[in-house]
Amino acid sequence: MKKRLFTVFIAILLVGLLNACSKAESGTVKIGYFPNLTHIATIVALEKGYFKEEFGDKVKIETKTFNNGGLFMEGMATKAIDVGTVGPGPLLNFYVKNPKFHLISGAVNGGAVLVANENSGINELKDLDGKRVAIPVIGSTQDVMLRKALQDVNLKVKENGGTVELYAAAPADTATLFVQKSVDAAATQEPWGYVLETQAKGKLLLDWDKFAWGKESTNTVVAASEDFLKNKEFVTAYLKAHKRAVDFIQEHPEEAQDLVVKHIKDLTGKEINKDETTAAFNRLQVTTDVNEQVIQEMADISKDAGYVPSNDIKGLIDLSYLKDISK
Repeated sequence: MKKRLFTVFIAILLVGLLNACSKAESGTVKIGYFPNLTHIATIVALEKGYFKEEFGDKVKIETKTFNNGGLFMEGMATKAIDVGTVGPGPLLNFYVKNPKFHLISGAVNGGAVLVANENSGINELKDLDGKRVAIPVIGSTQDVMLRKALQDVNLKVKENGGTVELYAAAPADTATLFVQKSVDAAATQEPWGYVLETQAKGKLLLDWDKFAWGKESTNTVVAASEDFLKNKEFVTAYLKAHKRAVDFIQEHPEEAQDLVVKHIKDLTGKEINKDETTAAFNRLQVTTDVNEQVIQEMADISKDAGYVPSNDIKGLIDLSYLKDISK
């Protein structure tokens, strides 16, 4: 009798363990990103099937695209997404107000430029004094980068007692604004900088390796919710797929660009110009590295701009999972 009871107990225990393992390996992961070149790591990971391979067949992968970082972070705050790629500006803005979102890897450095309108009379950075500059959205990474560049020549934006006016506009609309002479310059991500140069007679004022922090300018990072980070298996799977994508892009840049063109066409129905894609790709660096000092300086600038009440971002950056998979 005792032997039979023991056998039943072991059977129940094994069933419980199997169910626990099954639960740990199943579920849904909701990934967010932007349909543009600075989110190339996410796009390549999707196109190459890296996420599917790393998460396994029992995990359902859902994706959602966004047009700006504020909307992305709202999606994460409302649990519409768990993880994905976004600019560090919106991420740290949300973190300061609600520290439940974390930066767990780098994705892209650079990828943004400062372009002047040909009729603006702007030949160097200090000539932005009294001018109107387009940015994608208030509080965006390009907004913060512009403020950093202005600091270097002792200029400030009007909202902070300075002379430079900010004008929020979708990057796709900046070429029209240039032609209409509605703005004098634009701080924008690629490929829109290239579009301004080739289609709106824009003049490159600061190339990607000179704008703000230069090659250390963090444009895109991997952000994850606190709830997502509780599942280490999921975090590890995501970062393995992300790193595989980064490695692939570095080793096969042309094929990676083709995948982006295909992905965006499938997603939006719009054909991206290959020359624009190539030019834009040459102005960014795909990497998992994160310069923590640059992120802190971004927080300092955001505080000075009045976007956040504090520049204390202790705990925002957690690279421990990335270091584990790198081993």
